Amino acid sequence: METPATGYRTQTHGIPVKRYCQTLDLRDSPELIAEYRKRHSPTEVWPEILAGIREVGILEMEIYILGTRLFMIVETPVNFDWDTAMKRLGALPRQEEWEAYMAVFQQAAPGMSSAEKWQPMERMFHLYNL
Repeated sequence: METPATGYRTQTHGIPVKRYCQTLDLRDSPELIAEYRKRHSPTEVWPEILAGIREVGILEMEIYILGTRLFMIVETPVNFDWDTAMKRLGALPRQEEWEAYMAVFQQAAPGMSSAEKWQPMERMFHLYNL
């Protein structure tokens, strides 16, 4: 079983990938956070949203939580253009509806797109041998 203490497996894509790391804060309410988690469970997340994420070229997406802080890791092919993909994602069916459906939980202005809510994080350290 994967846990914070044992670690989480990652996918191997067989191609060079790059990673985007972003953060977003939730409202400080245990009830809202529990519902946010539920809406992201395999049985509750909308299939159209998952298909749209794949359609714009995202290979892998993970969201981690600590208290009210979310941390998202997105892996893409190296030739992926974030701005182009997010513009395309925002125009896909049900994406705007999903954003509104999630907005009640998030500390973000009403009507913001996913690309506007999730703030990119700067990598300040790495241990890779590049």
